[in-house]
Amino acid sequence: MSLTPLCNFIGGKYVPAKTDKFVDVINPATGRPVTRVPLSTATDLDDAVKVGKEAFELWSNMTMKQRAGIMFKFHELLDKHSEELVALIILENGKNAMEAAADIAKGNETVDWACGLPQAAAGRTLEVSRGIQCTESKEPLGVVGAIVPFNFPVMVPMWTLPISLVMGNCVILKPSEKVPMAMQRVSELLTEAGLPAGVFQIVHGAVDIVNAICEHPDISAVSFVGSSKVAEIVYNKCNALNKRVLCLGGAKNHLIALPDADVGMTTRDVVVSFAGCAGQRCMAASVLIVVGENQPLIDEIVSLAGKLEAGQGNGQVGPVIDHIARDRIVRYINDVEKSTTGAKILLDGRSWGQTRPDGFWVGPTVILHKSAEDAAMQDEIFGPVLSIIQVDSWDEAIAIENANPYGNAACIYTEKGANADWFTKRFRAAMLGVNIGIPVPREPFSFGGLYGTKSKYGNCDITGDGAMEFFSNRRKVTQKWTASYGTTAAPAAKRAKSDANSSGPADKANFDGRM
Repeated sequence: MSLTPLCNFIGGKYVPAKTDKFVDVINPATGRPVTRVPLSTATDLDDAVKVGKEAFELWSNMTMKQRAGIMFKFHELLDKHSEELVALIILENGKNAMEAAADIAKGNETVDWACGLPQAAAGRTLEVSRGIQCTESKEPLGVVGAIVPFNFPVMVPMWTLPISLVMGNCVILKPSEKVPMAMQRVSELLTEAGLPAGVFQIVHGAVDIVNAICEHPDISAVSFVGSSKVAEIVYNKCNALNKRVLCLGGAKNHLIALPDADVGMTTRDVVVSFAGCAGQRCMAASVLIVVGENQPLIDEIVSLAGKLEAGQGNGQVGPVIDHIARDRIVRYINDVEKSTTGAKILLDGRSWGQTRPDGFWVGPTVILHKSAEDAAMQDEIFGPVLSIIQVDSWDEAIAIENANPYGNAACIYTEKGANADWFTKRFRAAMLGVNIGIPVPREPFSFGGLYGTKSKYGNCDITGDGAMEFFSNRRKVTQKWTASYGTTAAPAAKRAKSDANSSGPADKANFDGRM
């Protein structure tokens, strides 16, 4: 079957990429191609940057209120066309219908917050000393690049786009080559909302375009979400060029259940967290540390996860993104069978791939460990796999969490506030939950892992007020005027004193020039 390839979106229209290289976009549920995406060149990117620079002159000179007005219309259109976008996300990503709808709804929450930026990003003026006034404003950077992953085709781009755009920047997006279709449709909705041509553009591609975005001299800032390995590479490339950069990497999130944790609530939370979205999210539960003997909790988690079914309806677990992801996940499960540390499989999801040979399926899997050094306890698997380990004390639990090199999320399950306070003060992560398995902050609280870990490279966060800061420069103006400035009838004695202290005609000329 011949597939018509996608085009780049440059200058408000679809433009064929200047390349003869394409890759198939595969439906993860069937393993069959649905379209093709071009591997664009640096020339394609350069064309987009030139258009973006021209558009920036108009866009940045509009008032923030005008830019937010366009975002209001886009917010409405995103909601109006959500069913169409849900179908595209299911097709290219494999999510179930409920997860695809949540992908759009969560993205639209960031759009909603961006509509309020005229108030949130308002400057400030203060008389800092008698007769001296300081004014601060936030100004856009210019053309910025956004590089996004496959796991949330709409939500993750929306972390960057609405805030950056309302702040006055022009954005060039490189979607994941695995899920390019939903954002292609979003570009049309932005145009329908009134966004001027060239303000938002899409350049498809893979590693060559990532490098080109990092290295282009007229791209002022880069945001990246993806694996820690690539996040570090992008961060170092941009830093070497003194380019503003924020890169969010991977995660190994730990949930700790104390003996007083509510078994029913904890079970539901843990299963949704590790198996939802087929485990392909940076906020998914990876490790459950059970403090003390709590076999009923472990049994309930295995039982509930074992009732989940494969499929793309609500309440079902969809496929993982491709055969590479499937084979990686299965390899970790296979290694447990070879374990010499006593690890054992309590729930085995490998059978899903055997009963559904089409597509890339791995079912929820639960592994009980004896050693925190097992590979499945250490590495980001990015699939529906939960590792459980039992410990005797709080200190053992927090030591395991603190030892992991990531710093995205951590959660504590307990019925006592003092217990929760002890752990939240000691977790080595930036986004923390108390009896919440997926502790995603809501605007204006911003999303981002802990700096100095493999979860984040850069100093700002990617949503909320963190993104507002990242996508703008602060301009500070300090003003002082002479005492007589602006008066029509200064007292004669004061005028005489001022004239006596004057340096003469040159001084008067300078003063008149300021007028």
